[in-house]
Amino acid sequence: MVLKTLSILNYRNIEQAELTLSPKLNCFVGRNGVGKTNLLDVVYYLSFCRSALGQTNQQVLRHGEDWMVAKGVYDTPEGEEMTISCGLKAGRRKSFKRNGKEYQKLSEHIGLIPLVMLCPQDGELILGGGDVRRKFMDLVISQYAPEYLHSLIRYNQALQQRNTLLKIEGAIDDALLSAYDEQMAVAGQLIYDHRRRFVADFVPMFSEVYAALGNDDEQVSLAYRSHCHDGDLGEMLRSHHEKDHIVGYTLKGVHRDDLEMQLGGFPLRYEGSQGQTKTFLTALKFAQYRYLNSMLAKRKVMNGNAPLLLLDDIFDKLDDERVSRIVSLVASEDYGQIFITSTSDEVLRKVVEHTGKDCRFFSVEGGCYEVC
Repeated sequence: MVLKTLSILNYRNIEQAELTLSPKLNCFVGRNGVGKTNLLDVVYYLSFCRSALGQTNQQVLRHGEDWMVAKGVYDTPEGEEMTISCGLKAGRRKSFKRNGKEYQKLSEHIGLIPLVMLCPQDGELILGGGDVRRKFMDLVISQYAPEYLHSLIRYNQALQQRNTLLKIEGAIDDALLSAYDEQMAVAGQLIYDHRRRFVADFVPMFSEVYAALGNDDEQVSLAYRSHCHDGDLGEMLRSHHEKDHIVGYTLKGVHRDDLEMQLGGFPLRYEGSQGQTKTFLTALKFAQYRYLNSMLAKRKVMNGNAPLLLLDDIFDKLDDERVSRIVSLVASEDYGQIFITSTSDEVLRKVVEHTGKDCRFFSVEGGCYEVC
């Protein structure tokens, strides 16, 4: 998939923007706070129907405005043109359209425009709670396996209803609780199976990318933690009715899964230096790209549609050699269209132009974008 043109009105600090993009490398250069990340967030929004930065619908609206519109025109792997547009008005449901036809469910759109983003907020994958790392797995798998996303939605709905029931004081309807157990067990088993296969296949790829970034003497790994390792989820849920009722929520299930990130056999959050942590995250996201790309090709999703890659301010505090190595890596034929933000024009322009790939530079100031 290639994003050809992008139109934006009233998205965060972007009043209006019309961009024609390179099919390979697009670089957005400017000071901090001028709107580079917001541009990448619009691209992300068009893929996932939400902000990458955790912004609510109200927060993505430009100050003083109560509506926003974004539209992307894409070239598909079949050589056809596809238009994705979204509109949002304060207090109303957001609207997403594909070639002018509105989606009835936003979940139908997920996976159509696969995308991987690396940004400073990714540090939460290491320092944050298990919910952040579960979302990482969910985001990868949902883009190539629609059955996973559907099961995730059903599981979370049943979990919410079960927890509501558990909060009732006094006796509860055991038959209804058992019905929720069954719904969660069926959906949870599919979720577990997908996550287990993902981690098993992903770890060798991640280790290879980490070594390619110049750290082949360090052992890195990921360890999947799940209650489902210990037995049947349905049996666990049924055996915990009393305990769950006492605490008022569901103690067992795939909603408690985690992905432990390790360096030298120990948790990275306690052992990794700042440099090791940044390299770990960079390798994690590049491996995510390679894995997603391979799964899309394997499942023939959109004819093996190559994901977009968004790199937001990842070169901060990296030496010129490391910057050159990363840019050369993403400029290879293994990667599709790339979007890069940076505060430094000189170094980035030098290494990008050295690749010999098609590229376009944009100067960013106050939410305005000019080709430079």
